[in-house]
Amino acid sequence: MKKIVKIGLIGWGTVGGGLVKILKTNAHLIEERLGGKLEIKAIADKDIVSPRSIEIDKKLLTTDVESLLHDPEIDIIVELIGGKEPARTYLLEAIKEGKHIVTANKALLAECGEIFKAAGKRGVNIGFEGSVGGGMPIIKVLKEGLVANRMEAILGIINGTANYILSRMTSEDKDFQEVLAEAKRLGYAESDPAMDVEGTDSAHKLAILASLAFGTRVKLNDIYVEGIKEITQADIRYAKEVGYSIKLLSIAKENQGRIEARVHPTLLPQEHLLASVNGVFNACFLTGDAVGNILVYGQGAGEMAAGSAVAADLVDLARNILSGTPHRVPVLTYPLGAAKMKPMKETLCRYYLRFSVLDRPGVLGSISNLLGKKDIGIASVIQKERREEDIVPIVIMTHEAKEENIRIALQKIDQLAVVKAKTMLIRVED
Repeated sequence: MKKIVKIGLIGWGTVGGGLVKILKTNAHLIEERLGGKLEIKAIADKDIVSPRSIEIDKKLLTTDVESLLHDPEIDIIVELIGGKEPARTYLLEAIKEGKHIVTANKALLAECGEIFKAAGKRGVNIGFEGSVGGGMPIIKVLKEGLVANRMEAILGIINGTANYILSRMTSEDKDFQEVLAEAKRLGYAESDPAMDVEGTDSAHKLAILASLAFGTRVKLNDIYVEGIKEITQADIRYAKEVGYSIKLLSIAKENQGRIEARVHPTLLPQEHLLASVNGVFNACFLTGDAVGNILVYGQGAGEMAAGSAVAADLVDLARNILSGTPHRVPVLTYPLGAAKMKPMKETLCRYYLRFSVLDRPGVLGSISNLLGKKDIGIASVIQKERREEDIVPIVIMTHEAKEENIRIALQKIDQLAVVKAKTMLIRVED
């Protein structure tokens, strides 16, 4: 019986280094739990000269990716280079060769459904735990732990950079640009952080989670996306005043056969479990019809956390290979049906609205009148004294309203002569 599962690793960067550390440091532990050995046969990277965080046998290193893809001894290809190309080409070639694959490439999986189709057709498995949440084992929870549940909702904090920025803005009274610069210095943000702060990275991850949870192919362009760059200290203070925290939330819900999927800054009650998730940590708050509410929490990034997720996939796939049951758990739990998406304009929720208006009698009445015409009820109002010339902020918390109606009302309100800046809108999840 086969006792050694051989691995080809493409990508010798941060996560690849963490994976190799784990496989080396915990080799004996993994062998005991697996009942066999995981052996790295080769590592391919464009740069095999620069020093890494762990020493390995230089004979394992190569710049020739094709040699891994066509090596008959390699059972599993691990792709950790990121991006859509050449990762897509490498994975499709590996699948064609009959190799199982492990990847942490959320952008590729979210945008290229052909990877899953090709794997299913060829009869190989894909492990992708590392694609969402770093060391937080959310994929396995959805694929196996909650397989008997009809999933109702996912609320997730799944981008560590954005969560770090909002956490520091909240705790230290600093503005967005100041905290972003700090995050770059500490390595929590990329030199170009657009994917993180604009919500795109979260949307890639939500597409994967929603597809798993609801059994429908949720595409990236199905998801409404809004980032955190417009959040100000004023919004954070007003949110606190009414008992809320602001988080970049990834939300997916199923209702009457339709899926809504959105990523945007969100007001969460301070007593909500997700409101206390700070720094670079990630968490997903899941609701299933049988299990009710559960929280999965963990470190969202870093070489060891992400490496742990990739190693877990390797052990899962190796168990299947060693036992001769490569299809024990289907790639996506069950075949995906066609998505029936709920348009963003039909979303129902409460809203936080911050207006910047001239300090004149009747302004609040004018705003209230325009909101009322679109069936938008007011739950509470905060009106502060004049701070800048004769411009004052008015903050309104609404009752539940339809997104389309809010947008129409704000378009008219922002055209009023007394309104001096675009209204700030943040959605509320209670």
